[in-house]
Amino acid sequence: MAKVAKRMKAVAESIDRNKHYTIAEAVKLLKGCSKVKFDETVEVAMNLNVDPRHADQMVRGVVSLPHGTGKAVRVGVFAKGPKAEEAKKAGADVVGAEDLAEKIQKGEIDFDRCIATPDMMAVVGRLGKILGPKGMMPNPKLGTVTMDVGKAVEASKGGQVEFRTEKTGIIHAGVGKVSFSEEALKENVGTFVGAIIRAKPAGAKGTYLKGIALSSTMGPGLRIELSSLSA
Repeated sequence: MAKVAKRMKAVAESIDRNKHYTIAEAVKLLKGCSKVKFDETVEVAMNLNVDPRHADQMVRGVVSLPHGTGKAVRVGVFAKGPKAEEAKKAGADVVGAEDLAEKIQKGEIDFDRCIATPDMMAVVGRLGKILGPKGMMPNPKLGTVTMDVGKAVEASKGGQVEFRTEKTGIIHAGVGKVSFSEEALKENVGTFVGAIIRAKPAGAKGTYLKGIALSSTMGPGLRIELSSLSA
């Protein structure tokens, strides 16, 4: 415990809580502050001026990060016949139909993201109360209900990130690992932020983007200067 306290004290002394850092400064600081024995996840959190209780202010979508997330994603696919084979060839970890639905109903969920062909949605629909709360329910707007299952599987494993506003208007996601190069992290953050800006809902009024912070799993949260991202 003493070592942790000492490390955290050193980290606190190296940052200014009231300062807004450029994205380049923040990434460099987070990499320099990382002293733990595992590869920390770098996360971006954005405070949006929206009320997701209103349908016309919900921000939701997917974005493919140019350098991936650094996280291994297990993909489950609901498909039959040739489409099931296509999913397996693309690298899907779990593929099935009614048999897969039965496993899920028993609590066996061996995947992080779920994809389904349109003809399987009658089966998947019965799992809404299980997959929905976990954010795994296939959705055509997110590209997870599709006939092109091969492409969807590859995208999921290649760094595609789903995003959705929380009740307070906060949106956050992992955008890489501390071990990534500074340039890779900057590009990933810029891509993610750009996707959120483009997803601005029609019902959003006033200043849409109120603030951004960057952090790592065990590191500090750093406020980001918005102009450094647009640059």
